[in-house]
Amino acid sequence: MTTPARLLVLSGPSGVGKSSVVDRIRSTFPDVHLSVSVTTRAPRPGEVHDVHYRFIGRDAFERMIEGGELLEWAEFAGNLYGTPAAPVAQSLAEGRSVLMEIDLQGARQVRARSGDLGVDDLLVFLAPPSWDVLVHRLEGRGTEDPAVISARLDTARVELAAEGEFDRTVVNDDVERAAGEIVALLNG
Repeated sequence: MTTPARLLVLSGPSGVGKSSVVDRIRSTFPDVHLSVSVTTRAPRPGEVHDVHYRFIGRDAFERMIEGGELLEWAEFAGNLYGTPAAPVAQSLAEGRSVLMEIDLQGARQVRARSGDLGVDDLLVFLAPPSWDVLVHRLEGRGTEDPAVISARLDTARVELAAEGEFDRTVVNDDVERAAGEIVALLNG
């Protein structure tokens, strides 16, 4: 008996290690279908177009909003982020589970719209081992100026307070363990 397709939404504060966990899932569990978000921000060192994100211009992103092509979208720190709906719907229709890595606002939008996709969703909150670890991770990136880091920490406080809105919490104290736990949830 096959497990029904599932939409697993992974969210958590900036700096919690979502990208690291998803990269581990990508390399260790290649059968997991990962949704690729679009963004107007510039790539960070090591990020690859169409693997980590699809990097597009603001005008193209706004056309996607106007055309109803996004399952969810948000603006943060002057950049737009969103999930194209068509690839997610196609994978689910083919019986393949999908893992989405998005922010709190996007997770709320997906929860509100998951019935449109005809599939149950599972919202998973990726939590840091502690606040101090989260601050250290954000500051240690070295990719953003102090004002952006401060804004991300302010947002992180709000996101941590929303943990109760999620179906499950996975603590990212070890990337490999967290990735395995998320894949187990995805495979249901």
